[in-house]
Amino acid sequence: MEVEKMDENEWKYHGEGNQSLVVAHCQRCAVLRFLKFPPNQNKTSEEILEHLQNIVDFGKHVMKQFFGEKYVHHGEIVQLPLDFIRQLCLKIQPERPESRCDKDMDALSGYAMCLPNLTRLQTYRFVEHRPILCIEIKPKCGFIPFSSHVSQEIKHKVCRYCMHQHLKVANGKWKRPSKYCPLDLFSGNKQRMHFALKSLLQEAQNNLKIFKNGELIYGCKDDQDSVSDWNELARHLKPFFFPSNGLVSGPHCTRTIVKELIHVITMTLLSSTEACRAGDMRTVPISHGRSYCEASPFNKELVRNGKHKLESSGLPRGCLLYKTLQAQMLDMLDIEGLYPLYNRVEQYLEEFPEERSTLQIDGPYNEAFYEKLLDLSTEDDGTVAFALTKVQQYRIAMTAKDCSIMIALSPCLQDECSEQRPVVLTSKSRFTFSVSVLDLDLKPYESIPHQYKLDGKIVNYYLKNVQAKDDPVMSSLFKDNEDCTLVLHKV
Repeated sequence: MEVEKMDENEWKYHGEGNQSLVVAHCQRCAVLRFLKFPPNQNKTSEEILEHLQNIVDFGKHVMKQFFGEKYVHHGEIVQLPLDFIRQLCLKIQPERPESRCDKDMDALSGYAMCLPNLTRLQTYRFVEHRPILCIEIKPKCGFIPFSSHVSQEIKHKVCRYCMHQHLKVANGKWKRPSKYCPLDLFSGNKQRMHFALKSLLQEAQNNLKIFKNGELIYGCKDDQDSVSDWNELARHLKPFFFPSNGLVSGPHCTRTIVKELIHVITMTLLSSTEACRAGDMRTVPISHGRSYCEASPFNKELVRNGKHKLESSGLPRGCLLYKTLQAQMLDMLDIEGLYPLYNRVEQYLEEFPEERSTLQIDGPYNEAFYEKLLDLSTEDDGTVAFALTKVQQYRIAMTAKDCSIMIALSPCLQDECSEQRPVVLTSKSRFTFSVSVLDLDLKPYESIPHQYKLDGKIVNYYLKNVQAKDDPVMSSLFKDNEDCTLVLHKV
């Protein structure tokens, strides 16, 4: 990218999260990612450069080891003309969602990250004029805690995502709870995966987005209510799945197209486009804990029909979902088991603040940092070293629980599909595809107390307002005594 002659009109607003804002180039397959800060928080250019360098190093030296070379795009740092950044800031401001404007894009340091635009990315030198469909999925945590530190039995039965849905609806973040359950998606069982993806398409929240040629055509632009219009989606997708246009329109057509889409997503998620080289990770056995969540509508339906659990097929070892789950399962102690260890590290740092950099809490994220993550023992020897290793593993797990998977699909003709490219077939068309993972910034060390409090909130809300209603004995207990907090609090 030529930094000297930059024109803000060649870039457009692409999206933003809590920490950063992204703009995409109108022609080329590139995005720029800027950090964001609250208006009164002035960071020096050096601090911003170091922060960005940490993000790049973490992707390169740590996350690539977990997910594999092909899936992680760590990007590079670029220095841009300040004038260009200021103009860009003004240009995109009107497009930013209101709920995100509590922080400003960094327009003072001149630094940004340049990355490939994964909504348009293909892993092959490849005809640019081909239409590209991209599905972004935030799968969330795919297992139920197996730690003995868990104090509430419900956490061994109902997954975090399903419990959290109820609190989010109560807080007004979403209008309805989603039927999606991450355990269905991570099960490797095609029926369960189809159900999970259909649920995501019905209630996308911020867990699913679909782009066509880099433009968002489906999913939430903001935390407001998104009405999922499948007919509109089918209209966009029809040329991809039924190129000859020989299919009647109407609800039958819409259902057929959505079905084809779900099939393609499932096949790409289960594909192994790379030998599994998860570094030297001795993987956490997936058999830990249970493979289904009692709150999943899919599971409830099975129980209602008197069927016993569907056998969990498990995920192919080389696929991205498997690698994501392995990284998530570095959370071996649950936040309840981890919190006392975090406090042990905190106490040590209070006594020896100068040790913070030796312990690599804020980086550098290099090979040495990665090596320390490989110790999977859960025997606490009372040392700070043990506590720190578990804290760092938890931060990696949190990162993997919040990452996004990008699936880019491009139609290809029979004779073009050579051996080098992975291909997925549908009834009337074929696609080459690439799968990538993004949103891999390491979760901050400082966020652990917040996670601990939030965990208690989610569980208590669920016990009091959801489970109590489902369980007549509990329900009568609450009716007799509204202040019966004993049932809720850790004893």
